[in-house]
Amino acid sequence: MATVKKTAAALGHDEAAHHIDRRIAELGGWRGETLSQIRALIKEAVPDVVEEWKWNNPVWSSNGILCTGESYKAAVKTTFARGASVPDPAGLFNASLDGNVRRAIDFREGDTLDKKALKALFKAAAEVNKAAARK
Repeated sequence: MATVKKTAAALGHDEAAHHIDRRIAELGGWRGETLSQIRALIKEAVPDVVEEWKWNNPVWSSNGILCTGESYKAAVKTTFARGASVPDPAGLFNASLDGNVRRAIDFREGDTLDKKALKALFKAAAEVNKAAARK
């Protein structure tokens, strides 16, 4: 009997959540804590968000990809799929600023998360996706 390897798209929501839990635990330290805080803020801001596991990274979706949670040695990066269309009055976007579609935030060790502004950004990104889905 052949073993079927699930692709990222085939992962169930519970399995995706498990992968994200495991990534947070593996990272540990400030990176794990930062990713955990980002995840919690996304869930608070967009209660119907769907957690996925794609490209070996956490992905949060609401009417399409909202953002990803990537981890690097010196940063935890949250990339917004349609970030160039998302209002950012607090000026949180600090990476991928020259692209036509995406925008990102690099969180570095010692950074304090502006929870209120981040939640507003996640909500705004969900609204951008919702509007695009209606077209």
